[in-house]
Amino acid sequence: MEQSAKGRILVVDDDRGFREIMLHLLGGAGYEVEMAENGIEAINKYRENPADLVVTDIIMPEKEGIETIIELKRDYPQVKIIALSGGGTHGPKDYLDSARLLGVEETFYKPFEMDDLLEKVNELLDS
Repeated sequence: MEQSAKGRILVVDDDRGFREIMLHLLGGAGYEVEMAENGIEAINKYRENPADLVVTDIIMPEKEGIETIIELKRDYPQVKIIALSGGGTHGPKDYLDSARLLGVEETFYKPFEMDDLLEKVNELLDS
């Protein structure tokens, strides 16, 4: 598969509808988008074909976002990651604070403005 001029993004979220929205948003902005529904699938896809940016949810089955971030940052320290969360037992702020401590470039609380996410994606991939 040919690399997109704007970059390749791996979106990790267990919500199929949300993945489809992200595909429409990011694909429509000219990015190549690959999808994973959990952290295990995301790690495998990243190893096969590293993305320029990973956008991951935190609360997911199989392997949740914090574990996924730890593994990606350990094995690929240069990876750029945006973490998303809408809740969980401790609330999104705690999870996203943890993600920031692990080195993600940006965090967003769900729901968020799609334009804000796209602006941050553009900023991260243009740098």
